[in-house]
Amino acid sequence: MFREINFQKCKTYLGWSDTSDQAALIDPVRDKIERYLALLAYRGLKLGLIVDTHTHADHRSGAFELGELTGAPVAMHRRAPAPHVKIHVEDGQMLTVGDLAMRVLYTPGHTPDSISLHAGDRVFTGDVLLIHGTGRCDFAGGDPAASFDSIMSKLFTLPDSTIVLPAHDYRGHTQSTIGEEKRSNPRLAGKSREAYVDLMNKLGLPLPDGIQEALQPNQSDVDSAALAFPNLSQLNSVRQMNPQELYERIKAGDSPILIDVREPGEYRGELGHLAGSQLIPLRELTERASELTAMKDREIVTVCRVGLRSATAAAILTSLGCEHVLNLKGGMLEWNDAGLPVEK
Repeated sequence: MFREINFQKCKTYLGWSDTSDQAALIDPVRDKIERYLALLAYRGLKLGLIVDTHTHADHRSGAFELGELTGAPVAMHRRAPAPHVKIHVEDGQMLTVGDLAMRVLYTPGHTPDSISLHAGDRVFTGDVLLIHGTGRCDFAGGDPAASFDSIMSKLFTLPDSTIVLPAHDYRGHTQSTIGEEKRSNPRLAGKSREAYVDLMNKLGLPLPDGIQEALQPNQSDVDSAALAFPNLSQLNSVRQMNPQELYERIKAGDSPILIDVREPGEYRGELGHLAGSQLIPLRELTERASELTAMKDREIVTVCRVGLRSATAAAILTSLGCEHVLNLKGGMLEWNDAGLPVEK
């Protein structure tokens, strides 16, 4: 059984079965955590899994705090930037908790880490497919062509009777079906890929209220009170270096200073780290800034999992007077996918 439990524009779904006391939460909101814990206790359920369908930009995720409070693992796509994700999933992977089983569908477009969850007669679509709409594609990493492909090749191939349950709704809808969205979604019905891309590129939507207070903390699991996050224009001006270029520099003995801003467990974890890199977690960057401003005339490359936390770090260092800071594009995930050497 699944229930939507926020009753507001941000949707959170609780899933459980009558034959198990294990439950799953999909897309929890931080300011509703007490409500979730009370509901779990009332129903006699134990939280066994937390899933964020993507990195949210309009509200703080409750996933990581709930994970700490309950011990339940947090699952997100492997391209999710945040630390403390215990289960990194890929397309086709099954997530199970108690008697519940959900199949992961990788549906990028709204964000690079967007997933949908197919569970029996329903699909939780995150923000890729909304009821009579689709998720915007103008955030960093958004891609309207990928959004169209995700919807057409992953979601619209499900049975027409499949219930559509999105992560947001702004017009009072509660659910739809795949068949209804095929027939009547104004952004998709009768649209070619090219027409959809053109439509999405011309939406011109204002940025969500509070994006500065939500997006970067959600990417980093660092509270905005603990770190002076750069604004979006500062982030957009960060220069990038791709993994192959950095590898050739290192191999030639011309390595820049390498600053890895992940958490210690990630630095020593499955993706490993770059030989010679220095670990300074993002949450410690401001208090340890003097170590880096002493190198302000040197070239610095910042590193993280997928290149988002490190872009934040690069913008902060630039604002502190470091003049030659670049970000490792795609981070350690892209470095590993390219088969380049790491230390563990």
